[in-house]
Amino acid sequence: QVQLVESGGGLVQAGGSLRLSCAASGRTFSTYAMGWFRQAPGKERDFVAAITWSGGSTWYADSVKGRFTIFRDNAKNTVYLQMNSLKPEDTAVYYCAATEGRRGFRVGATSPGLFDYWGQGTQVTVSS
Repeated sequence: QVQLVESGGGLVQAGGSLRLSCAASGRTFSTYAMGWFRQAPGKERDFVAAITWSGGSTWYADSVKGRFTIFRDNAKNTVYLQMNSLKPEDTAVYYCAATEGRRGFRVGATSPGLFDYWGQGTQVTVSS
C-alpha cells in the first residue's frame, strides 16, 4: 500500500505558475506509475498527466500539453506537476494517484479506474 499527500496548490493569476508535489509513503514508490487528475465543481475527475515508474515515459491531456510537466524523484518518493501559463479553466482540485500497473494499465492510460491509490487533493485556483 502507499499513502499520498499533495501540496503546492493555491491562488494564482492567469499566466502564472505553480508546482504541485505529491509525497508518497512506503518503500515501493519506485514501482508505481503515478498520475495527476483534476476535478472542477460539478464535473468528472479528468486525467491531467502520468509518468511510468522509471520516469521514462510521460503523457498528458491535450488541454495541458506544452504547459504542464510531470516528473518524479524516486529517491524522495515524490512526484511533481509543474504548471505554467495557467488559465482560469485549470481551476480545480488536483489529485495525485498511484497504480501498481495491473488491470490493463499501460503507457497512455488515462482512466481514473486504473489507479489504485489516491491523495486527498489540493485546490488550484486561477484568477482571470
